[in-house]
Amino acid sequence: MRFKKSTISAIIILVGLATIVVMSGLNFLMPQNTQTDVDNYMNKIFLSTKDDVKIAADLYEVENPAGWLVLVHMMPATKESWTELAKNFQNAGYENLAIDLRGHGESDGGPDGYKSFADSQHQKSILDLEAAANYLIKERQATSDKIIFIGASIGANLSLQYISEHSEFKTAVLLSPGLNYRGIKTESLAKNLRAGQKVFFVSSRDDG
Repeated sequence: MRFKKSTISAIIILVGLATIVVMSGLNFLMPQNTQTDVDNYMNKIFLSTKDDVKIAADLYEVENPAGWLVLVHMMPATKESWTELAKNFQNAGYENLAIDLRGHGESDGGPDGYKSFADSQHQKSILDLEAAANYLIKERQATSDKIIFIGASIGANLSLQYISEHSEFKTAVLLSPGLNYRGIKTESLAKNLRAGQKVFFVSSRDDG
């Protein structure tokens, strides 16, 4: 079963509005949570990648979700940068998993290991997305065609790379992707997309 166009549109609108709020500096208008509030609706878990890297993740659970989202942060940032948006998605009926990429946050090599990463090490972060998708499928009964990747900056490039290499995943939302982040090039990746896959770009004029 694939997402209806109305479902995809609703997700894009929510992402777009949240992005505008944050980029405009008006994020004080969004509800702010204490740690206790977060713990009430979020569970912290750890995933293992194919190359044995421990990845920290926040799981925002939903009973009988309309779909599943993998949230991939920018650099430098952590999974906590998604907290408000993740809560909004959760309230809208979407279960989502926000991850700390390797070298960031609570994942192996974090919080600042990414600063010394070579491009090849950043490129291995694609395995972090693989671990997230596998977890949702094996442990949360997700189906690949109902998992959406939402990434910012380098997270956007990684999200595009993942679905371009795995045609069973159908949708990605890219917030301020770059033509070339640490050797992850969007133009060549976009050419690998298959019929039925959808990629949505959200950017500002400052992105160039």
